[in-house]
This record gives sequence, C-alpha cells and structure tokens, in this order.
Amino acid sequence: MTTTAESPVIDCSEHHDLLNELRATLPSVPRRDLKAYFAAALEASKRLPADLVRRLTDFRDNGNEDGYLLLRGLPREADLPETPNSTPAPVDRPLLASEAWLALVGRVLGLPTGYHELRFGTVYHDIYPSPGAHYLSSETSETLLEFHTEMTYHQHQPQYVMLACSRSDHENKAATLVASIRRAIQLIDEKTKSRLMDRPIPCNVDVSFRGDDPELKKGPPARVCVLSGDPEDPMLGYDRELLAPDNAEDEQALSVLSKALDEVTKPVKLSPGDLLIVDNYRTTHARTPFKPRWDGRDRWLHRMYIRVPERMSGTGEAGDVVKFVPR
Repeated sequence: MTTTAESPVIDCSEHHDLLNELRATLPSVPRRDLKAYFAAALEASKRLPADLVRRLTDFRDNGNEDGYLLLRGLPREADLPETPNSTPAPVDRPLLASEAWLALVGRVLGLPTGYHELRFGTVYHDIYPSPGAHYLSSETSETLLEFHTEMTYHQHQPQYVMLACSRSDHENKAATLVASIRRAIQLIDEKTKSRLMDRPIPCNVDVSFRGDDPELKKGPPARVCVLSGDPEDPMLGYDRELLAPDNAEDEQALSVLSKALDEVTKPVKLSPGDLLIVDNYRTTHARTPFKPRWDGRDRWLHRMYIRVPERMSGTGEAGDVVKFVPR
C-alpha cells in the first residue's frame, strides 16, 4: 500500500480563470450528445493544473487513508436556476458549472457511467430532496441515509462516486459521512477480519435494481465479499441496510466492523463550489438529515459514477449505460 499524508482537501480557488476557460471549450448542452461531450472533456482535462492532476492520479492509483478527496473553491454558477423537483433533467438544459467540473475531473479518473435501472439510465444525477422518497433513496432528507458502499451488489460497481454541490441546505446541517476501511481495519481483531475476508454474504439490492422482477424478490439475489483482496489493505463492500447475513458468526463479525466504521467516520459538509470524490472500493458513506423548505432553493448536488478501465471486466467508453448484473 502506498498512500500520502497530504490533506484530502484541495483548494482550487487560484485556478478560476483556467477552469472557466476549460468550461468554455465544452459543449453548452451536454445531454444532446454525451459521447461527444465527454470526448471534449477528456481533451480539456489535459490542460488542468498539473498539481491537481497529480493529486487526482495519485488518488486513482493509490487511494489515501481518508478514502476521499474534496476539491474546494471551484467556480460557481453565476445564475443558478431553482433546485429541480423532477428527474431526469431536460435534454436541452444548459451545462452548469458543477456538471463541467464533474466531467473534467471524472475524465482524469476514468469513465463516467450510467446505470440502466437507475435514474432512467442517465449519467448525470440531480440530487435533491423529494417528498415521500424511499428511505434508501438519495432523495430522502429528514432521515439518515445509512452507510452504504454504492452498488456493492453490482458486478459493474463504480470505483468512484463524485458529488458536486450547487446549493447547500438552508441551515447547512447536511453532512456526507465517509468511513474508510484503511482506518477502520486497525480497530478490527484478526478473528473478525478472517471471518469477513473473501467470504460471500447474502445481500439485497436497491429498489431501483429490484424493480418488479419476481426472481429478485425471492430473497437476497447477490453475494458480497465485505472484505476482499489484500488482507493487510482490503477493499470494502458494505451496506448497513442491505447486507443479510444468514448465520450468527457473520452477524457478529459485521457488528464489529460496523462499530469500527462508526469510530473512524468523518463528516464532510458540502458548500457551493465543492466537489467530493469518494473511493467506492475502500469506503462506505452516508448522509445526515436536513430539513427542506420546498422553496426552490433546497440542497442541490450533482452525482456522477466513475469506472476505471484497468479495474473493469471488459471494455467501455465514457457515457456508457450498463445493465444490472448481481454479484
């Protein structure tokens, strides 16, 4: 394992002129032709500040102890529209600043990817509070969105989850919680590690992927190795709501891991101009509650999933939309 002791927070405020110049090279209506848009983003990403590219590629290749990078001080949208209340976004919606930064950073890391069963297969996701949202949905607001490794039950699980903030919640209470296995593993005894290492545990799947398929409703359709890879530096596949151990030993081991993850949790409050990159193979993340006002100015994030070609089975392109395949 090779990691650095550098802070996970990167100040981008000194690069506004260059970033705005690069944004101007991107198609102004990205959803009309995402393939061409992401091709343009790849070319523009080659002109990003060298130190930023170094930090991003080091994170891609080696990760870090915290399991995330936080880019702060990115240029904001000058005339931000109201927070949306429906999905998907209109095809003709003009490019927003947060979406531009997701594309530029995402192309350094890998391939922006959509998931066929999720958000109508879109690659860009607007994240906003929605009345009556399912408690496991990112559209919840007034309840805790529990710890989960994004799509840990999916064979095409993204390597990174990126969240860019256009608008924070009114009271600035919402926090994204990140827990890194590189920190938690130090608190776990050898018996627990051995029990969870490379051992498939039954796992349910999110309602978006379950749909009306009767086969997926019969029981946990996936098997997830909670810890895998190098025993001294394992990868993590964890979902507090969806993992369904079928014996007492696995339940106990998961309880020990859960407590360790809670102990190393770090809160990240996102403000406009922030972009959070979560290592989705070495962390689990959650979100604290907040109170929406339904006034058009509620919290508004933009989400993008990234797959890394070197860690994928098969080939792919930026903007691909992949179908669900359970582990």
